[in-house]
Amino acid sequence: MCELLGFSSRRRRNVTPILKDFFSHAERHPHGWGLAHFDGASAPQIEKEPTKATESETLRRILGEGVEAQTILGHIRLATVGTIEYANCHPFSEADNTGRVWTLVHNGTIFSGAALNGYLGVQFGETDSERVLLHFVARINRRQIRLGRPLDEKERFDVLASAIAALARGNKLNLLIFDGELMYAHTNFRGALHFLEDEDSIAFSTQPLSTGEWRPVPFTRLVAAKDGRIVREGAPHGSEYVYNPEDYQMVFMNYSKL
Repeated sequence: MCELLGFSSRRRRNVTPILKDFFSHAERHPHGWGLAHFDGASAPQIEKEPTKATESETLRRILGEGVEAQTILGHIRLATVGTIEYANCHPFSEADNTGRVWTLVHNGTIFSGAALNGYLGVQFGETDSERVLLHFVARINRRQIRLGRPLDEKERFDVLASAIAALARGNKLNLLIFDGELMYAHTNFRGALHFLEDEDSIAFSTQPLSTGEWRPVPFTRLVAAKDGRIVREGAPHGSEYVYNPEDYQMVFMNYSKL
């Protein structure tokens, strides 16, 4: 499976050590890497490549220069859907109709995704993960059009929690999303997402990355962090994904058109 990294803090921090630790896992996830960091701009700065992170000259330069940021998202890819190319590397980003930019990294596979089929002709790449983001932003847009105004923090959280609960049924949906203010985290596959808090920051990772009290992210529910603290937690939807090799065989056959 892919691995995810998220970091949110009240202030800019040197995140180079945690990035080095995270990207060292690329030997088991060789199909691409990506990094988004956010410094108050309207859109994230995203670097990504369809190469193994430990063999990337670009990533070596970035980490060698050091990274300071208040918020980051990272991803290393083990491909299940989509070829190994730039367009299929995470993170993905999309602006809603108010100009708010949503950025997503995903670990999982959509096995039952009829709600996402309408985005096949408009997405940039081939992945189900990109379609997940487009679907979520479309749900945000519909609510904003209905209300005739941008959504506030609580409203954005509620729309996303509802969309995730509906999509989680039958699907493996471990993800991190940043909307410029809130970092959302969700897992419905046991042991697939953890978090670590200190005095002014919070880190999310598929695997615990360093010494410290890493804890499982609350299961089958959406949580949101802001400035280094969890500020919202939704109700559990109960749709746990349990590994089934037949699910992956079906995805392979559909993707290969066998």
